[in-house]
Amino acid sequence: MVVATPENETLQLVADVDLLTAIRHAAADALGMCGLPCRCVSVSCVPSREAGNITGLLGVHGKVSGFATINLAERFAIKAIEGLLGDRFDKLTSQVVDGVGELANIIAGGIKSGLSGTQWAFTNITVPSVIIGSGYHIAYAPGLKFVCVTFEHKDTEAIVLDDRLMHVSVSLLKL
Repeated sequence: MVVATPENETLQLVADVDLLTAIRHAAADALGMCGLPCRCVSVSCVPSREAGNITGLLGVHGKVSGFATINLAERFAIKAIEGLLGDRFDKLTSQVVDGVGELANIIAGGIKSGLSGTQWAFTNITVPSVIIGSGYHIAYAPGLKFVCVTFEHKDTEAIVLDDRLMHVSVSLLKL
C-alpha cells in the first residue's frame, strides 16, 4: 500500500501503488494516442456513480479475476475518438461507440502490461462491451480490490466539468 496524493492536493488516501501506477500510465498513454493530454484529478478506492453516459467494460482474468472500465461523457468520447481515428464526428455514431470499446481495450492492455510481475497480474482480456446511458449500477462482490482514477483533459469549450472527465476503474479479486 502507498499513500497517493493527487497533484497539488492535500487529500490523501490509501491505494495499491501497483494498481494506481498501472492505471495512470495506461490511461495517459492511451489518451496521448488520441492527442488528448490529461491530468490525474482524483483517486478513489470505493466504487461510486460515475457521471459519464458511455462506459467501456472488459473482463480480465489470470492470477486475478475482475473488470476494467472506462466511463466518460459523450463529448469526451467524441473528442478522444476523433483524435484516435483522425476523423471528425459531430455526434455519437457507431464508429465512436466502437472507438470507445477500442480505447477501453488499449487502456486495459496497458494496465495488463503495467501489472505484469505483480500480485495483480492478469493474462487475458475479454472483448469490450460498451454501455450507452447512465441509469445502470455495477454490483461489486465483497473482497474485491477497487481503484478508480479520474482524469481531466483541457477542453476550453466544455461548460460542464463532467464533459472533461474520464474515470478508469479496476476491480480485481485474487484467485
